[in-house]
Amino acid sequence: MIDKFKDKFVEEALDNVHDLEEALLLLETDRQNRDIIERIFRAMHSLKGGGAMFGFNDLSDFTHHLETIFDWVRNGKLQVSDHIISLTLESIDHIRHLLEIGDLKDSQDIQSQKAFILKVQNVIAQQNNTPSEVQPQPVTPVVKQEKDDGTKSYLISFEPEQDILKNGTNPFFLIDDLHALGEAVALPFFKALPNFSDLKVISCHCAWQVILYTAAPINEIKDVFIFVEDECKIDIQEISSGNILTNPELKQLVDGSISSNKPLVLTALQTIKQENKQVITQEETGSKKKNTLKDHKISSMRVASNKIDELVNLVSELVTIQAQLNLYAENSGEPTIMALAENIQKLSRQLRDNAFEISLIPLQSELMRFQRLVRDLSKDLGKEIDFVIEGGEIELDKNIIENLIDPMLHLIRNSVDHGVEMPSERLKAGKSPKGTIFFKAYYSGASVIIKIIDDGKGIDPEFIRRKAIEKGLIDAKLELSKKEIFDLVFLSGFSTRDEVSDVSGRGVGMDVVKRKIGEIRGEVAIDSEIGKGTTTTLELPMTLSIIDGLLIKVGQNEYVIPISSVEKIHEFVNATISNTLNNILSIGEKQYPFIDLRTVFDAKTQIEGSEQLILIKSEDKIVGLVADQVIGEYQTVVKPLGRYLKKHETISGASIMGNGNIAFVIDTNRLIHFQTIKRRKTN
Repeated sequence: MIDKFKDKFVEEALDNVHDLEEALLLLETDRQNRDIIERIFRAMHSLKGGGAMFGFNDLSDFTHHLETIFDWVRNGKLQVSDHIISLTLESIDHIRHLLEIGDLKDSQDIQSQKAFILKVQNVIAQQNNTPSEVQPQPVTPVVKQEKDDGTKSYLISFEPEQDILKNGTNPFFLIDDLHALGEAVALPFFKALPNFSDLKVISCHCAWQVILYTAAPINEIKDVFIFVEDECKIDIQEISSGNILTNPELKQLVDGSISSNKPLVLTALQTIKQENKQVITQEETGSKKKNTLKDHKISSMRVASNKIDELVNLVSELVTIQAQLNLYAENSGEPTIMALAENIQKLSRQLRDNAFEISLIPLQSELMRFQRLVRDLSKDLGKEIDFVIEGGEIELDKNIIENLIDPMLHLIRNSVDHGVEMPSERLKAGKSPKGTIFFKAYYSGASVIIKIIDDGKGIDPEFIRRKAIEKGLIDAKLELSKKEIFDLVFLSGFSTRDEVSDVSGRGVGMDVVKRKIGEIRGEVAIDSEIGKGTTTTLELPMTLSIIDGLLIKVGQNEYVIPISSVEKIHEFVNATISNTLNNILSIGEKQYPFIDLRTVFDAKTQIEGSEQLILIKSEDKIVGLVADQVIGEYQTVVKPLGRYLKKHETISGASIMGNGNIAFVIDTNRLIHFQTIKRRKTN
């Protein structure tokens, strides 16, 4: 059971780490933003508290030291610097490592953690050498009119149970957290101590009182003890709306309490400063919590990804069964059965849409790693680059995003390394010394378009052509369009660099990018202008499992075309198609090239009378596909191909029809691409 809770903590902690990393990258560009600083501090605080509670003691200890830096930052004692941000980003990588392996056991890891903690402590130590910036100035008591600015003084009594240390909780961290909320004085006192022979080092015999002056709300004080509420007695009492710590009479009371080992009482403090008081006991707090819980509603919940996959698979099977039911209803001709089948079709479609909405996740959840990559890599290369995101809210099937990460990392790495120039080069070219990589995502029909745009030096198509000829990838006499030249970079072994670096230049990568994008039924293209930059465009389906398709027949076989790519359908008599010149058909005042699917799939038989011309939009052009028959719209469950058809150029999947037959799903973009190349070679 405890392992289950640990796994849950790790999952939630990784969310905190992601939020921490995102906030740090935002802080780098807006270093005075108090909200971002508080967001970072809260994330560290949650990691520290949760780590101690679930046995990640090394994580809790490390995060405590890191949290101290940002406590100083939020209190104005320390300024955010490049060194602090870089050190904290390195620390995030270390925190991920600690979440993965738990407490450190390897001696090398332990020494590494100690060295890391020392680096963190040195930030504070160096600042301590500047008294004017760090040391608080002594406060001279003055008589003034108090105004209600939200600051208050509290007396907090904290009495841990003896066994609190066994759960990994360090009470000193909790006291330190209270100090982080404002100005505080902590008074320790001992409970009844056992005989020396009975004394156990793992037992806690100490309690504390803390006088705290803070602008933080009462709930934030309670949050300090959120993980130990069941292991201690907590009493929070509001003393006054002023700062009682500035009153010299308080020191006498504190000294007397420490010497007598007796806690302070509220009545003694009342003699120093009379204000309106509010006593908040543990019982009242619990009562308020109960009342709050009655009205609390859960707006979202975490679900394991394998459960979502199972749901999508079950919905896919339901769609297949529903197609069989439709076929049976049509053959039976029974009105009741036909009405029932129609209602089930509506429900299954709604269930399908709902299931896929659940499986969609926003791109923003993964974009932070790209932003981190640009930051770290640009600093390593001595470049200045901004990473700008537009459309991070766009959602894609999680399986597509999982397969998209590696290709995207490679493309962005190329933009940093090959695209954006060094600051000195940019200045000579009349540009800003700081480059920009622009990530843009948007919907286009049933697809998602992602563009990665840099404002770098661009790609010279003639240089690409010469390199391809040198490597023997193309014939020197071959005439190529600009787009076709840029497509050469996706050939295996192609690289524009002669030397090998840690970033790129090994002649591998872009061919893998194209193959990976192709595996998720996507397309990738490059466009560039010398001196202005390069744009890489990805076109991706929103989901992989179910598509709305157009069912067609070619020879004896049935095929499915994604309906999102269909523009129009025209009917022609067979003779019109067969008598065309160069596979060009005129419709009205426009001419359209077409591909005869009977030739592509080597169909032996033909339906007499007429053929169907299906106009397909592919990139920036319209191309026709000639089929024997258009059967109609069909909700298609796409199944992966077996090993014999997996590498087929134009088939991306298969679907089981209601009658049990197999229909192949045509990848129209790849079909048009390969047929264009084939036609050029024959000409």
